[in-house]
Amino acid sequence: MEDIKKQKSELKKACLNCGAELLYAPGTTTLICEYCGNEETIAAKNQGFEELELKPYLDKIGGQSHSEVISMLQCKNCGANQHIEEHYKSLHCVYCSMPLIIEDVCEEEWILPGAVLPFQIDHKKAHQVFKNWVGGLWFAPNNLKKAALNPDLTRGLYLPYWTFDAFLNADYTGQRGDYYYVNVPYTTTQNGKTVTRTRRERRTRWTYASGHVSGFVDDTLVKASKQNTGNIPLKIAHWNLKLLKPFDSSYLSGFVTEKYTISLKDGHLESTDEARKIANYWARRDIGGDTQRVSSIDMQLSNETFKHILLPVYISTYKFKGKRYNFYVNGENGAISGERPYSFWKIFFTVFTVGIIILVVVMLAR
Repeated sequence: MEDIKKQKSELKKACLNCGAELLYAPGTTTLICEYCGNEETIAAKNQGFEELELKPYLDKIGGQSHSEVISMLQCKNCGANQHIEEHYKSLHCVYCSMPLIIEDVCEEEWILPGAVLPFQIDHKKAHQVFKNWVGGLWFAPNNLKKAALNPDLTRGLYLPYWTFDAFLNADYTGQRGDYYYVNVPYTTTQNGKTVTRTRRERRTRWTYASGHVSGFVDDTLVKASKQNTGNIPLKIAHWNLKLLKPFDSSYLSGFVTEKYTISLKDGHLESTDEARKIANYWARRDIGGDTQRVSSIDMQLSNETFKHILLPVYISTYKFKGKRYNFYVNGENGAISGERPYSFWKIFFTVFTVGIIILVVVMLAR
């Protein structure tokens, strides 16, 4: 219990000068006090990432190891589970902006993250990305900018993911296809006469193939949370995992952290499906030839390990004419994706103008 209390106390770090909350400065290894400007360096950890053995966790043995208790608030509107520290002043859901009631806080246990990819761009930069993107939208309503560009509605969120490692062995059977070409005669009519010609057609010669493939499958990434609304678009869900750092709660200071809602067991099932796709690719590569058919794969995974990791994203939510829209910015590389409204009249007049231009061109051509 003392270890759990220690882990919880480390989530909030006080300034040595004034006692205010220290916040993580994105793109650095520094905590900064927003009141007196004092800075504190986050100590580098020499050890690498600790990969946890998968089987004991799936068998619920050792579940207390590498775990801690955290305070959670659940959004009653979209169901998102969010860990929000005391210093975070805006108690609203990062996905749907509905108010979170502090009295509803509850304590839950989670598997302690093994690694975190700290935010590489700050709140100001993320807001500028939003602003530039909205400013460049075609057919957007004129008053969209006023609705969308409120910096207070841009929030930083650490998303939970599972990563899985395993050694893969697979026996396969299939067919190897090699292309060859033949000349095929055909007839056509030319100047009222029937003429015989030939054309070159590609054929495939199939031969039986079987074999064995093996290798290490590293860091299969599986999303560990699911909400009723506000799912992160695949377009921005790409991070450079080489920037991962051994977990330190200091990197979470000033940001919301989402707790996983997809179990380790379900995440493992998805990673196994991904491993099967990898085995299929390796088998096709091993078969060779111009094309391949894989009939069967007998796959075995061994030495399976996993990590719970946290990845950064900024979210902005706003309402426009009664409808809610979400924007997302990758907190590492600045990639953006979002929902947006369209102006009916802008589209109408554009189509009308283009139609007039085409009509004029056709009339002049006559």
